[in-house]
Amino acid sequence: MSTSTPDLTKPAKPADTFLPISGSRKAKDKVATGIFWFCFVLAVIPLVALLYKVIASGFPAIINPTWWTNSFFLVSPSSMAGGVGHAIYGSLVQALIAAVISIPLGIAAGIMLVEYPESKLAKPTTFMVDVLAGVPSVVAAIFIFGVWVTFLQFSLSAFAVSLALVLLMLPLIVRSTEEMLKLVPDELREASYALGVPRWKTIVSVVIPTALSGMISGIFLALARIMGETAPVLILVGYTASFNYNLLEGNMASLPLLIYNQLSNPNEAGQYRIWGAALTLVIIIALANVLATFAARALAPKTK
Repeated sequence: MSTSTPDLTKPAKPADTFLPISGSRKAKDKVATGIFWFCFVLAVIPLVALLYKVIASGFPAIINPTWWTNSFFLVSPSSMAGGVGHAIYGSLVQALIAAVISIPLGIAAGIMLVEYPESKLAKPTTFMVDVLAGVPSVVAAIFIFGVWVTFLQFSLSAFAVSLALVLLMLPLIVRSTEEMLKLVPDELREASYALGVPRWKTIVSVVIPTALSGMISGIFLALARIMGETAPVLILVGYTASFNYNLLEGNMASLPLLIYNQLSNPNEAGQYRIWGAALTLVIIIALANVLATFAARALAPKTK
């Protein structure tokens, strides 16, 4: 009686694991794909149309070199001269002040929520962040008006606008920081603890550098979001056609406020300024998004 020995030199035949795809499933897949592409095109059409209108109408303004540096001080409402340098300055300064205040607070709150969940402040902080995330910009502006102007008797100013922007920027920074820190593997923390490194030093030396690229992206996206807000500038500061370097007193222009101010200008120059300012704002926000992308890539953890 002889037994046959299997030939181990020949590759084994693959088992028929998957059944053939039925025609109904292929049809459903094609229908779902078609619906997806239809919805995508439907969503892109208004975006492309809007960008085309803004670029076509605002391009004659931005190609003028004086548009980026001059102001409308002593410029006639019907004149094509002048520029939005004072409005660009106002938008950037207000956003910068808001960033200086909100970035440290937002990052600290995000670190506490992830790294110190046992803290007594964790639940109240989560609740307040959720509340701020759902607050409209006009409500934040009215709140700052009631506290800063009515109660504390300070003047309407660019700084008051920045305080309102802080309320809008904080929840975005907290949430982005929180989500990025959650993506850091727990194995990195445990390895650091195993070496005897304290928790605070592990957070500073291991956790934050690992999540820094995503945190930077969230910060830039928050900045891009607040630069287009109109309610705070309409309520907390007045428009001026010239540069104002006093942050605590006097009117200060910004790109959204300039657009609103020129809506009452019936001349052709009014439309010229409105579309030019709109395109300028789009360019600045686009540059912020591009800068966020490059910063995220540059600060991403390097793997060998």
